[in-house]
Amino acid sequence: MEKILTDIVTAVNDVLWNKYLLLLFLLLGSGIYFTFRTRFVQVRKFGEGMRMVFGNISLKGKAAGKEGMSSFQALSTAVAAQVGTGNIAGCASALVSGGPGAIFWMWVSAFFGMATIYGEAVLAQQYKSIGKDGAVSGGPIYYIKAAFKGKLGTFMAGFFAVAIILALGFMGNMVQSNSIGDAFYTAFGIPKPAVGIAVAAVSAFIFLGGVRRIASITEKLVPAMACFYIIGAVAAIVMNAENILPALQSIFVGAFQPQAVMGGAIGVSVKEAVRFGVARGLFSNEAGMGSTPHAHAMARVEKPQDQGAVAMVGVFIDTFVVLTITALVILTSGKLGTTGVDGEILTATALAQAAFNHSFGGFGNIFVAVCLLFFAFSTIISWYFFGETNIKALFKENKTAKAVYGVIALIFIIVGSFQKVTLVWDMSDMFNGLMVIPNLLALIVLSRFVVRFAKDETYRGED
Repeated sequence: MEKILTDIVTAVNDVLWNKYLLLLFLLLGSGIYFTFRTRFVQVRKFGEGMRMVFGNISLKGKAAGKEGMSSFQALSTAVAAQVGTGNIAGCASALVSGGPGAIFWMWVSAFFGMATIYGEAVLAQQYKSIGKDGAVSGGPIYYIKAAFKGKLGTFMAGFFAVAIILALGFMGNMVQSNSIGDAFYTAFGIPKPAVGIAVAAVSAFIFLGGVRRIASITEKLVPAMACFYIIGAVAAIVMNAENILPALQSIFVGAFQPQAVMGGAIGVSVKEAVRFGVARGLFSNEAGMGSTPHAHAMARVEKPQDQGAVAMVGVFIDTFVVLTITALVILTSGKLGTTGVDGEILTATALAQAAFNHSFGGFGNIFVAVCLLFFAFSTIISWYFFGETNIKALFKENKTAKAVYGVIALIFIIVGSFQKVTLVWDMSDMFNGLMVIPNLLALIVLSRFVVRFAKDETYRGED
């Protein structure tokens, strides 16, 4: 049975992510489409978004509730989902598979992805649902139904909801806890099941507090974890300052001439640099995937376009800041292409740990473990919230369904901490890919309204 399931998942992922690169073209193509249709909104509105975020930054905003949360709390919840293990392990994997040039293509994908996420945020705001009791709920499931009427809209929205619950709420959180378990076992020798139980216990406490507690945690945790990691990573880069310019040169040269940087023996081509750079970049910042709109829908803002500008800052922080400095730590350390004690090429978390160990000695393992804890745990919180939003939409606020979802999510967190989750990773990728399709189709259908918002126009209802 497992082999059959593995074969099915592999076949689907080959179509979506690997051989045929369907989603790579869809995601990047959508970003290019929205960039030109909005007249480069990511450039025109970027300064406005930065002012809205950092001009009103607060670690203790007005308490979130059923009526929504502050714009900064919404951004923090979104960034908590975006900045995860992919910013460390994913970045390292992209460098191994696509060479230093992959980072350049990550930047390209993020630039165009900022236009896509602008569209997601403004539509999430426009089509959010406000119940009779004033409770706010929003996300792609709502604007998908607006884009496609009748049974088709109901089916596509339901398909998206099921996919995101499986991809993020269950399997995604399983692999996040697995990353935490591995890192803490390597750094401290703590048994993985013990780590999983501890993570699940803290998660349960936060989940039970609802959106109020989730927003309160993310608005404090995200700035703290970002600052901690950035300071440590910059210190590691400075300790290898003589390699900064060669590292930057390798990124730009490797984007178009990978062999000139890595040599013919590595076998990296321009196609692979583009493929792994774009794919990992989009997977990291989640632009177009339909996850972060759940958070942006909850923001209390005057106009949808206000949160659209804020949402773009999230992609900038994820890719141009956090992911970029991870790449520079690895490239300046000289550890790219080296082997471990088992003789295998270092990749993923092991490569990141080796790079930080180069600067910090044995403390590098501890630093990466602590950062992965912050990154993965914050992602668990946000992904749970996104899944719960869709559970509520599917089951009409049924409390039993919500409770069952929470219990299953916690079980996956515990089990994921000590189990081999290769198949689960692949299934998470598959459902991530499947939920992209209805989300992007809805964005394209409603693009005329995104354009209006980008022009600072407003609309109510349908044309």
